[in-house]
Amino acid sequence: MAPSRRDCRCDMIFLSGCLLLSVLGFHPALAKVCNDYTRHGLDNNWYTRDGEKLPIMVLMPMNESALMSSISQGIEPAVQLAIQHIRESRQYSFSLITKIYDTECDNAKGLRAFFDAICYGPKHLMIFGGVCPSVTSIIAESLEGWNLVQLSFAATTPVLADRKKYPNFFRTVPSDNAVNPAVVKFLNYYNWSRVGTLTQDVQRFSEVRNDLTNELEKADIQIADTESFSNDPCVNVKKLKDNDVRIIIGQFDENLASKVFCCAYNLNMYGSKYQWIIPGWYQGNWWEQANSTNCTTKKLLTAMEGYISVDFEPLSAKQIKGISGRGQVMFRNGERMGTIKFTQFQEGQEVKVGEYNAIADVLDLINNTIRFQGVEPPKDRTFVRLQRRQINVPLYSILSTITILGMLMAGAFLFFNIKNRNHRLIKMSSPYMNNLIILGGLLSYASIFLFGLDGSFVSDKEFETLCTVRTWILIVGYTTAFGAMFAKTWRVHAIFKNVKMKKKIIKDQKLFIIVGGMLLIDLCILICWQIVDPLKRTVEEYSLEADPQGRDIAIRPFLEHCENTHMTIWLGIVYAYKGLLMLFGCFLAWETRNVSIPALNDSKYIGMSVYNVGIMCIIGAAVSFLTRDQPNVQFCIVALVIIFCSTITLCLVFVPKFVTMQTNPDAATQNRRLKLTQNQKKEDSKTSTSVTSVNQANTSRLDGLQSDNHRLRMRITETLSRMRTPLFNFTDGKDGEKSLKNHLEQKPQAQWGSMDPSRISRGQLDDINSPEHIQRRLSLQLPILHHAYLPSIGGVDASCSSPTSSPASSPRHRHMPPSYRVMVSGL
Repeated sequence: MAPSRRDCRCDMIFLSGCLLLSVLGFHPALAKVCNDYTRHGLDNNWYTRDGEKLPIMVLMPMNESALMSSISQGIEPAVQLAIQHIRESRQYSFSLITKIYDTECDNAKGLRAFFDAICYGPKHLMIFGGVCPSVTSIIAESLEGWNLVQLSFAATTPVLADRKKYPNFFRTVPSDNAVNPAVVKFLNYYNWSRVGTLTQDVQRFSEVRNDLTNELEKADIQIADTESFSNDPCVNVKKLKDNDVRIIIGQFDENLASKVFCCAYNLNMYGSKYQWIIPGWYQGNWWEQANSTNCTTKKLLTAMEGYISVDFEPLSAKQIKGISGRGQVMFRNGERMGTIKFTQFQEGQEVKVGEYNAIADVLDLINNTIRFQGVEPPKDRTFVRLQRRQINVPLYSILSTITILGMLMAGAFLFFNIKNRNHRLIKMSSPYMNNLIILGGLLSYASIFLFGLDGSFVSDKEFETLCTVRTWILIVGYTTAFGAMFAKTWRVHAIFKNVKMKKKIIKDQKLFIIVGGMLLIDLCILICWQIVDPLKRTVEEYSLEADPQGRDIAIRPFLEHCENTHMTIWLGIVYAYKGLLMLFGCFLAWETRNVSIPALNDSKYIGMSVYNVGIMCIIGAAVSFLTRDQPNVQFCIVALVIIFCSTITLCLVFVPKFVTMQTNPDAATQNRRLKLTQNQKKEDSKTSTSVTSVNQANTSRLDGLQSDNHRLRMRITETLSRMRTPLFNFTDGKDGEKSLKNHLEQKPQAQWGSMDPSRISRGQLDDINSPEHIQRRLSLQLPILHHAYLPSIGGVDASCSSPTSSPASSPRHRHMPPSYRVMVSGL
């Protein structure tokens, strides 16, 4: 034993003698002790003689095979040194003698040694010793009956602190519970408010744990988990890890300490994130002597690095001296009030880092001696930092820029539509409906800005408002745009597919009513949704993630959603309604696919738009659902789908009109014959109807031309019937040409020469109906009639160069029904 350690033990024995004298009142003659009533009776006069030797019973395990015998063997020289110090002090007229009895740290053998000393030994003044807790507690409980006092230098079991049960027991070392206030003070110093305990399942350690639990509760320190084990601690160590216990207070002997740290190594419960606090009374190099695990010494040292041990300090480091001139020692309720030392295991050895003064309740840590394996002390728990999964700002900026470009494009289309609203091409395509399509596109574009906003930009309450606003804007924008397109297509379908409506005007006001009805359905759904089950802000938390910067914290991502109780039902209603609307649009586009009026019929473009929008919506909805926990991907998909659908719709509606007006502004308004074929109806498949327009004015014009044609035919027939000799017969186009040509060749003089003087005296009627006058009028009027009227009813094309050309040579004339041909037989 080192000299300092031996001196320490000697001082303890010396002070034990002082304690004994204080118990006896410093007057041995007044002591009333009866070791053996049968032999000694109550006569104590023998204590008063000067120079008398007072026997002391020493109970210790002396056999080398006995547990804790090494303590006893080291304490015997110290006892003799303490007695020598008392003798040399010359303050007392008596002397102390010791008689050692071997307890072998066994309950039965210890009791026998005690009774042998009582029965066969001298009258003992007191009992000194008590190393093994079980033997000491049994003997100490019977001391009051024998009128003896026991002083222990090594029994630290907390149960001996019970003054009612052990009134005659004293000890010069603090109990195991004495370290608990020091541990609590140490925990408070580093602001550790959450700990776990790992206790060996024996009475000694269980009592310490129970007292520690009370101390921790008083200090408002949370005990996250309490684990106890008998042999294999690995299961319990893993439970501590699962419960996120970072500060672990252990109560176990050195034999099981090696198993504990082996489990800690295998579970990676060491290093900068964990702090172990264990007893400090283990023997030196205990990890080598008590290693019964499959872990190597290197692994154990790795797991042990940095642990804090707590133990009683025999001598105080302060220079305050007592009446003996040595180190100050105090007792309270039979318990030694001493100093608790803290040591840390650093690079294979224990280094003192501080001490706790139980008398003053002060913790004093030596500067710069504690070395934690991290840049800072370990945390008492895994501090979780909530991190919002938000939209990446560069991504939001890029998509916002694209959205702004789309809105500028929509604004350009709006300007183009308003500026050219009186142009026949734009006017026939319903410019007001076009404005609604643009408005719907702008609303859809605007919803993208709202979909990119989350809690990092707005408050929680504002986020709930955004949930509602962006849903309303997107739904209303979709219905406005496609509702206007489908309303236009319905008008074309109503005119060209319903014979009864060909002479009826369908004004834009009626189309507005149709679009308004669609929007009214949307509003009913949205209002019911908002009243019955409004959208609210919900937070979805995900599993913990390691800090990317390597700090001792965990990241728990969370994501904000707009949800309600019956989200699936409401989305199903909205999707069903929008799906039916798109199917209706597809039906109208298919029905009007053969109407070849570019200014009116957008069926081909509507079909393309519905196809692209439908495919993109289905893909976008599926991908958006699958990427629900990835806000950047989800926002990107949703934004691109909205941008694509809005852009493709606006471009398909307005780009063809813009190109047509730039390249051939009159192509769409030429007065030509337009065909409509109905393959679905048998009677319509045999008839081709020629129209010049779809409005009432053009229909009236066609009826007027047909009436004029009929009237002219009647007048020509009536005039020719009064003629005496038929001049021409245009029953058939080719025969008429031939007759006219032969007549002109055979009688040129009659046609173009001077007239007979005998005919000049005839009446006015005969003169007017003379062949010369008829020939002259016919040569002037027939080309005018032929070129001016027949094209209007589908006859000879106005582009024919010769007035005598056969009408049958015109392609369009060949396809005219026989009822529209003109017969001229004479004038």
